Amino acid sequence: MEYKIILDTIWVLFTACLVFFMNLGFALVESGFTQSKNTVNILSKNFIVFAISSLAFWLIGWGLMFGDGNDFIGLKGLVGLSGADNSPATGDSYQGVYSAISWTSVPLLAKFFFQLVFAGTAATIVSGAVAERIKYVDFIIFSFFLVAIMYPITGHWIWGGGWLAKLGFWDFAGSTVVHSVGGWAALTGAIILGPRLNKYRDNKIYPIPGHNMTSATIGVFVLWLGWFGFNPGSTMAADIENISRIVITTNSAAIAGILSSTIVAWIVLGKPDLSMTINGCLAGLVAITAGCAYVGVWSSLIIGAIAGILVVYAVIFFDKIKIDDPVGALAVHLVNGIFGTLAVGLFAEDKYMPGTTGNGLFFGGGFKLFFNQLIGVVAVGIFTFVISYIIWIILKKLIGLRVSPTEEIEGLDIGEHGMEAYPEFEKVAK
Repeated sequence: MEYKIILDTIWVLFTACLVFFMNLGFALVESGFTQSKNTVNILSKNFIVFAISSLAFWLIGWGLMFGDGNDFIGLKGLVGLSGADNSPATGDSYQGVYSAISWTSVPLLAKFFFQLVFAGTAATIVSGAVAERIKYVDFIIFSFFLVAIMYPITGHWIWGGGWLAKLGFWDFAGSTVVHSVGGWAALTGAIILGPRLNKYRDNKIYPIPGHNMTSATIGVFVLWLGWFGFNPGSTMAADIENISRIVITTNSAAIAGILSSTIVAWIVLGKPDLSMTINGCLAGLVAITAGCAYVGVWSSLIIGAIAGILVVYAVIFFDKIKIDDPVGALAVHLVNGIFGTLAVGLFAEDKYMPGTTGNGLFFGGGFKLFFNQLIGVVAVGIFTFVISYIIWIILKKLIGLRVSPTEEIEGLDIGEHGMEAYPEFEKVAK
């Protein structure tokens, strides 16, 4: 048993490090998709957000998410991991008492680090959607509240034994817990901030292209690699059969998303737009995250293909309603976080969900599972949207959310950080 737990602990920490490495991927994708004059600002936000997330989750978030409490919230041990450990237990090694000092489970601190990198991912999603016009300090403050309060409360409902878990809501690795929560928070921020200057005028959409597609492409490869920790790592055990299948369902959804988004963009836009291909890959990964352990490979291909189609039309849709999202975070994480969660109700097979009758609609399961998934999507969406909206409005009233028009035109690198990412390039006046 001790040997098995050692292997499980190594697996949990290794996959957590892969998820941590995704911070680099987000930094590269977001900076590549935005203008060069804001590169330092994007990189700095992606750096500091994990520091803020780490502090917030250790101080408050873990206790609210996994501490003893009720069906809505954890109430005991709110400060510094001082309470009970009710974190997810899906591996064979979790049959004993949860204790950081016993040999009956993976140690508490290993599980904490694994959950922390997920919490940090939710906050990072917000960065891209509010890029190129938000004040640095506002992003820092909002990120703290997201990881300290909003993320752990809804996470408690699903992964902490709360009311959605008891209802029969399934989200294996976080299409809702991580991606939709980050997406809803990002949506409220983008709405309240408003679009970048000159993005929408004269009833037309004026594209503001990113400055470095090389960076964005490298970034998505880093994220793709990180997802092989994100999804298989959520077994919380070195279960060779399940982690092998989850790696394949994860990869299958990604490649299907790449292909479908490229084809649809080619048809709709007239060219195989690389930015759509990149976001198609991420959309497939987000969509499969909830059901990666509950579906077969053929189903994962279908889920990824649908996600790739959705992301193209979602990017176009948000532009049409004048919600400015420079990197496509809403189309990737919000839209496909929702779709991926509902896809569990369509494609799940009870042979992959021991002890349940969890078949999705397409496998003769009836509407119950799909309905449970829909309830979870709506509940988490309403809660996160409302609380995020309140926090953004408070910040707007107290310190203001948006940089000045002059600073936005000049670039946030100079105004917010007093430096440039590419100082050696001489600026040529047009």
